[in-house]
Amino acid sequence: MNSTATAGPPGIRLGIARGIGYGLFGAPDGFVPQARGLGAGLVRVYVHWGRVEPEPDREDWTVVDAILAQLDPAAEVWITVCSSSPWATRRPTGFLPSSPAHDIRRYEAFVSRLVSRCRGRVAYWQCDNEPSNTGLLWAGTAPEYVAQLTAFARAVRGADPGAHVVLGGCGYDVWSSPEDGPARLFFDHLVEHGRDAFDFFSVHLYGDPHDIPAQIGLARAMMRRHGYERPVVAGEYNGPTLFELPAAQAEFERAMTVAFAGRAAPADPADTPDRRTMRDLYARADELPAELRMLMEDCPPGLAARRDRINCRQIVTRNILALASGVTRTVCWNLAPEIPGYRDRLNVMGFLFGKLALMDYDGTALTRRHPSGEAFARLAAHLDGATAVRPFDTGADTGPYAFEITRDGRAPLYVLWSAGDLLTGEDLPAVPLDLPWPHAAPEAVDAFGAPVAVEGGEGTVRVPVSVTPLFLTPAGQE
Repeated sequence: MNSTATAGPPGIRLGIARGIGYGLFGAPDGFVPQARGLGAGLVRVYVHWGRVEPEPDREDWTVVDAILAQLDPAAEVWITVCSSSPWATRRPTGFLPSSPAHDIRRYEAFVSRLVSRCRGRVAYWQCDNEPSNTGLLWAGTAPEYVAQLTAFARAVRGADPGAHVVLGGCGYDVWSSPEDGPARLFFDHLVEHGRDAFDFFSVHLYGDPHDIPAQIGLARAMMRRHGYERPVVAGEYNGPTLFELPAAQAEFERAMTVAFAGRAAPADPADTPDRRTMRDLYARADELPAELRMLMEDCPPGLAARRDRINCRQIVTRNILALASGVTRTVCWNLAPEIPGYRDRLNVMGFLFGKLALMDYDGTALTRRHPSGEAFARLAAHLDGATAVRPFDTGADTGPYAFEITRDGRAPLYVLWSAGDLLTGEDLPAVPLDLPWPHAAPEAVDAFGAPVAVEGGEGTVRVPVSVTPLFLTPAGQE
């Protein structure tokens, strides 16, 4: 790829990730038709080295073939390959964290065989995930990751020259790190020394949605500092999460501090500090701040409904802000639980991200849509044919967030919302805004699909703007 290339993949596609353990905890089931049914034009899924090569020189292609069997010609596919293995890597494991291979040549040969099996059907190959999140997702150093990335890229490009290599995701640990912090320095090393081994820079967009343009800008600045720039793609996003809720995060960190200061060698090895943290929080659930309580299992119905509405609003705002920053591929985390019926309220990752699933199982069938799934489908329908997302000048001195979307063969689409408190902003009345409108009379719906009354016609329209995103189009031209 040209060392100064900045253009992303052509067109705009909204994607959905299947999860981090596809085929590890149960038989690989269908997920591509469900994601496509929500309007996803891109699916992302993990493949673990140890699942494909459980023993030296013995291969099991069940998971890979299950993925390929579901694909339709129009679907783009992104596979994240995790170097987790019970025998081939420094840290023996069947799941995570990934770690450096004992033999880099053996690793490269495995990747080559994997990509060859999928040749022409997978657009994006990613080398592990969030490597700067050391200990949890990568048990190695930055130079070791660069060495593995270099072998990975060589294998991908040799086996399928039409495929693209994606750098392991740059996440919240980097965005929240000072310039001299470990996560920032780790990723800066990857960007400097791995520059020829990836085609796309993947960002993970958690935290305050309105920080997304700055986060994408930081990713580009990291590359430019070393004299080049690659296109940015959003490998993960969703919310609300703990990272954007200061009171919730503070309470969670206090509980973690107490748990890690506890027994050094518990009688039960499964009684880990993270599980002790969750046990403590559930014991004190009634006294916790609402923004933390709403992320937990069995929270009061009113809080659960509020969380769902925030989630639906952010499906829209996170995508629009990323697309307006020049990203053309976004991937929502995530489609559904790993397996039917899984519940473990002491699992910290489930606490942090479990409520963000777009769908769930009804028995063993992945058919039940959450409100966020409906919101994703609604956004995907509005953005069908979208070619560009640009800020829109409302004419107001201090106006709302406003964007114009150009769509092939369709009327332009406008999306507007205002800033406001995450939990209580929806309780405030909408503020009327007069917009220049060079189109036929408009019609509007909000992020939940509810019609919104708009006054005026060609020339000027008055729209009610609130924290809930509003979709505005010329009437009858959808």
